[in-house]
Amino acid sequence: MSVCLCCFIYLFSSSFVNVADMDGAAGLGLYPLHRCKTIHLVRHAQGLHNVAGEKEHSAYMSPDFFDAQITPLGWDQVDNLRKHVHSSGLSRSIELVVVSPLLRTMQTAVGVFGGEGYADGIINAPPLMAENILNYNRPAISSLNSPPFVAMELCRERLGVNWCDKRRSISEYTTLFPAIDFSLIESDDDTLWELEVRETNEDIARRGLKFLNWLWTREEREIAVVTHSALLMHTLAAFGDDCHPSVKAEICKPFNNCELRPLVIVDRSMIGSSSTKTNYPRKIAQGTDAQNADPKEKKFGEGNNGIRMKAATKMKALVKKLKVKKREASCHIC
Repeated sequence: MSVCLCCFIYLFSSSFVNVADMDGAAGLGLYPLHRCKTIHLVRHAQGLHNVAGEKEHSAYMSPDFFDAQITPLGWDQVDNLRKHVHSSGLSRSIELVVVSPLLRTMQTAVGVFGGEGYADGIINAPPLMAENILNYNRPAISSLNSPPFVAMELCRERLGVNWCDKRRSISEYTTLFPAIDFSLIESDDDTLWELEVRETNEDIARRGLKFLNWLWTREEREIAVVTHSALLMHTLAAFGDDCHPSVKAEICKPFNNCELRPLVIVDRSMIGSSSTKTNYPRKIAQGTDAQNADPKEKKFGEGNNGIRMKAATKMKALVKKLKVKKREASCHIC
């Protein structure tokens, strides 16, 4: 994906532009809104494997932490982030939640962005998460008034070797998270994870960029992504080289558990084909009201060509006026 877009402004006379003023825009970027998406990146809350791995790194390779779920502290982190998402208004603007199909990311995603719990046992929408899953004392989470949730393999954690990064079967997940859409996952069993082969930094970065490109196939403009530290770190490292070093550092800073960081990604190479829904091009009056339209508008027509022709005509008139004034001044001096 290309992450920069040049927008050209037609200037009809360079004499009207101060070069010093142009220098002030050197660090800015200007992009059409419909070529941008806001993605709210979230790393999963603290998992059981995180606690064990901080004490002994080899714990990540233990089958005891197969598809590890989040800890009691992790659920506190989820609850706090949920409060922030609602108080900041993000819960009203997010149109889609994309989640890695691992237990800890799905628990985080539904806990932060899901609907409220069921009141008085009344179930009027399928649950995003069933009650007390895997013997953990948590109430069911409703899908009522929540954005759609989609599970996507491309945003998984680094594949291979570490048992905490191996997923369960999709058939098991559908009973635990009934309202999450798993239709984009081709295999019921985990065919991507291998016991003896660990995904390289280059491969996970390539997968992350492929995931971002996939986001452009979606119509939603504001998307939450709940994923993992390694995928975030190696994917984001590919961006920001054209920015100030402090901005690059801000983009690539490692994520804490349950940290949310909104970023804007820009389609500079026409990956997406969506057209703008907010632009309002000025149109020539038609029908019975056409007689009230500016006759010069009719002459020049619509679009950039009409605008340039109109500006060029005004420029010619201005030059002609200046020439007349110059002759008058010359006669006066004589």
